[in-house]
Amino acid sequence: MLDVPGLDQQKGREGSQKRSPLDLLINQIRRKTSFSERKRSSMGRLFRPSVSSDKTGDIPETKETESSEGKDSTGPGTESSDTDSEISSVVGWGRVKQFVQKLGKTPDSQSLSLAHCDLTATDVVELGTLLPFLAQLEVMDLSWNDLLGGSLKAMTCHLQHIGKLKVLKVSSCRLTAEDLTALGEALHGVPLLEMLDLSWNAGVGGGNLHCLSKHLHSASSLRELHLVDCQLSEADAMVLGEALLSLTCLEVLDLSNNKLMVKGVESVASSLSSTPQLKTLKLSTCGLNQDSLAILGEKLKFLPGLEHLDLSCNKESGGGFSAVTTSLSLLTHLKCLDVHLCCLTEDDVLALVQALSSLGELTQLDLSSNKNVGGVIRSLLPVLPLSKMKKLYLNNCGLSPETCQALASTMQSLRQLESLNLSWNKSVGESLQQLLEPLQTDCKLEELRLSSCDLTTGDMLYLESACQRGALSRLKLLDLSYNGSVGDGGWVSLFGALAGLKELQELDVSLRPSASLSASPWLPALLEALPQLPSLRRLALQRWALGPGEGEKLEKCLSKRNVVLECDKAQP
Repeated sequence: MLDVPGLDQQKGREGSQKRSPLDLLINQIRRKTSFSERKRSSMGRLFRPSVSSDKTGDIPETKETESSEGKDSTGPGTESSDTDSEISSVVGWGRVKQFVQKLGKTPDSQSLSLAHCDLTATDVVELGTLLPFLAQLEVMDLSWNDLLGGSLKAMTCHLQHIGKLKVLKVSSCRLTAEDLTALGEALHGVPLLEMLDLSWNAGVGGGNLHCLSKHLHSASSLRELHLVDCQLSEADAMVLGEALLSLTCLEVLDLSNNKLMVKGVESVASSLSSTPQLKTLKLSTCGLNQDSLAILGEKLKFLPGLEHLDLSCNKESGGGFSAVTTSLSLLTHLKCLDVHLCCLTEDDVLALVQALSSLGELTQLDLSSNKNVGGVIRSLLPVLPLSKMKKLYLNNCGLSPETCQALASTMQSLRQLESLNLSWNKSVGESLQQLLEPLQTDCKLEELRLSSCDLTTGDMLYLESACQRGALSRLKLLDLSYNGSVGDGGWVSLFGALAGLKELQELDVSLRPSASLSASPWLPALLEALPQLPSLRRLALQRWALGPGEGEKLEKCLSKRNVVLECDKAQP
């Protein structure tokens, strides 16, 4: 391409009053090409838009690449074509930025998050036309846009332009059968897709899942499939089971909040042998009963790498856990077991004891809200891999004094424990001293929940001692709510020791809804302690009555700090 300076100058004079910002931008791009670079273009080099960008949100850069085998590139017109391509890329990215920013989001060439943006069908059409300018996109989240349902095809017909996409989230968008069909037909255009989340879309279930599942063979690289609360029916479970046969790379399967019933569980479980790489299986609130557990128990042996098993909130499964004991003991890589709110019986816990003794990698155990096992849990504690446990939830289990004593005897061995929940166990108030005394300065506890534990003033003194000796120095959350039996002196003592909790982010000392007490006796101690809690983000004092002027003092103390204060309105 030849430069004609005189002509350019003439055009410049003629159009100087008509130039738009776009004209200026295009002109700047053209000027970037120096004389020497244009000279090299005749020797076999060409410019083309790169598909990568060092900084997210930047316009894709232009790079020089040598033509293969040293051949000359193209004849006359190459430079013009490349410049036009570059201009198109810049203009396209400008449209992307404008679209994303009008929705209150930040443009990013690799991650597009448009969740909670009230997207309309018109927005979806526009988004589809922008996908050709997002070739580097790896994550797209369109979740929680209720008006998106029924219009997904306007976007999915352009998915082939974002072939590097790895994560697609379209949860809670009121998807229809037509949307599922359109998405399924477009899956071949995103061969690298690793995560698909369609949770909280009732239209996915009700017999509609086949519209998508028959195309899932095109997503053979899929590693995560989330279908939480999609109202899956037995027919949906059947076609899902068939689809799992081709998803051999699957690592996460979340079917929580779907009433799968016995036949549904059987359809899914029968295909688990085709997903040997599965690491997470979530079946919370799936209507599992004893028969379901028996079916599942036979198939768990095909998942040797399973690390997270969630069977929680299946109340009818109580009494049936002996059926999974054998297979459970084979899951030697299991790290998290969640069976809260399953109406466990004492026999269930004893069956778990046999299995847990083989699970040397377990780090999280949730037995909460199983009210009838408080006495027998003490048999389970010794078989846990105590030195590896990080989270232990025993809230609302009706723990007996003997179980609390057994737990106290293991506290010194729980050196990696980060979260302990003992809330709603009345006997904890009688054993807090024994639970806290073994804790030393190397304690890693970050969350301690003791809500509604009948704590006393004496218990606060033990907490004070633990704070002072640095045993709770890493604590980020302390929940002491619903312990109205603590006297004013107990709160004063505790607040006086809060300076030792520099990392504390949440503190809750609220009273239960039926109670109301004056905060005046201990409020000065709290006001003195608050400036010494630099990490505090939430303070809950609900149902504590604040006297005249005390509310203002509290707000002033927290002013200019990002702290959420939950308290009742001060008395006039």
